[in-house]
Amino acid sequence: MALQLSHAVSDGIRRTVSRTGGILLLGFLAIQFGLQTSANSAVLGLLPPEAAEQFGQNAGIALPIPGSVGVALFVVLVTLSSTYFVILSRTFARPQSEMLRFPATSSRRLGRTTVFALIGGLIVTVSIMLGTVLLILPGLFLAASFLFFIFAVAVEDRGIISSLKRSWGLARGSRLKLGILVVVTAVFGGIIGAVTPLLTLAGLPVVADIVTIVLTTAFFVPYYAIIASAYLQLRDEQDAPNRSTQNPVDASQIPKL
Repeated sequence: MALQLSHAVSDGIRRTVSRTGGILLLGFLAIQFGLQTSANSAVLGLLPPEAAEQFGQNAGIALPIPGSVGVALFVVLVTLSSTYFVILSRTFARPQSEMLRFPATSSRRLGRTTVFALIGGLIVTVSIMLGTVLLILPGLFLAASFLFFIFAVAVEDRGIISSLKRSWGLARGSRLKLGILVVVTAVFGGIIGAVTPLLTLAGLPVVADIVTIVLTTAFFVPYYAIIASAYLQLRDEQDAPNRSTQNPVDASQIPKL
């Protein structure tokens, strides 16, 4: 059975509007505000006073803190973001009936898994960027192939290389449909890339940051819920033959009719 993309979309949306989905939305919103604020603050703090004054007019949300503090805060929030995606993956990659609460496994090996998610995410990002620079299609192919990396790391407790291979294997045969999700992400990025500069040029840099953060949150949390649903479909389909092979039916135990 091939990936049913329409089912993944509807199921992902249902997961997002659950109680835990709402909490994850708020969590992602807070992290995005923190990342944007710390990034702006770091740039303002590291620039020479003359340049900082000029940049500050279009900087958006920022805090009056030293640049080094802004950088440190940004690094902490990037790490926290990886931890968040581990918890998000473990929460969304469960049966719909269990979405009322967070899983008991949310904090399982959280430090180790966060490190793997950070390093593996960097490898995936660089690979996709290189593929996109060479030609658009290799970038799309790699992005579709590694969509399930975070779920292999977080849900299946795999290592970095094993998770890359697992995601590649799960995507096999469904890359065209998964590519649609990647293209939707690119279109969304294009919209954000057009709206934010317009608001900044209109003299509303703070509004530009807020709109970007809110739209990004409203898009990406349901987006990962949809990927989680697709992951469950393909994982269960791929693992079903293995389970039946490992647990063959003992005919001697079946009562004769």
